[in-house]
Amino acid sequence: MDFFIIIAMIVAIILISIRQINQYENGIIFTLGKFTGTMKPGWNIVLPIIQFYKKVDMRVKAVNVPDQEAITKDNISVKVNAVIYYKISSAEKAILEVEDFYYAVSQLAQTTMRNAVGQVELDELLSQRATVSKNIKDIIGESADNWGVKVENVELKDITLPEEMKRVIGKQAEAEREKRAVIIKAEGEVAAADNMAKAANILASSNGALHLRTLQSINDVSSDQSNTIIFAIPLEILRAFEKIGKNQ
Repeated sequence: MDFFIIIAMIVAIILISIRQINQYENGIIFTLGKFTGTMKPGWNIVLPIIQFYKKVDMRVKAVNVPDQEAITKDNISVKVNAVIYYKISSAEKAILEVEDFYYAVSQLAQTTMRNAVGQVELDELLSQRATVSKNIKDIIGESADNWGVKVENVELKDITLPEEMKRVIGKQAEAEREKRAVIIKAEGEVAAADNMAKAANILASSNGALHLRTLQSINDVSSDQSNTIIFAIPLEILRAFEKIGKNQ
């Protein structure tokens, strides 16, 4: 009878000692307060009283970094926010090396983001957002690695400018568009003048070419009956009459 009681007690202790670690988790086990190992997914034995454990989620997590006031290298005040994707690479370090790795990553991201924005000018921040994000990722990753945290990616979401700066950028963009339009128009006029000069040289060097071009122009204009045509006699014809007069 006592034997069955002992067996029942052993079975009961085993049952209450079983702890399940899910596939996406690791477990850190402590024996008498000392770290003694890592529990893998599945059923694990944790002895009551003398042992306790802590689960660590190993999946990729996203941390939203709230709006941060920062000043760019050219002294422009902006607000930036970001999202950080990270995962635990070492459950042991995540528990033993930092009190709250989630909070630590969030705070590190905020300070790093402000510093990274302060190292670039506004134009670079707006046009090279991916480069700035990579710099933030590298800085955070270097520190977070000591906590058993691997930073997968950092994405700057929004960059908010003061209203007066938005107006300045809008005026600058409009001025750039006008400048480009003037340049394109000037380039077109230069090309047109060049082509006209070439056409004039060709017409001048070919006998009768100018007369044919004149007749073609008259034909084009005469298609509309409302047009009045003032016909100018080509210089070639006048010279021909001059030669005839001299011969007589």
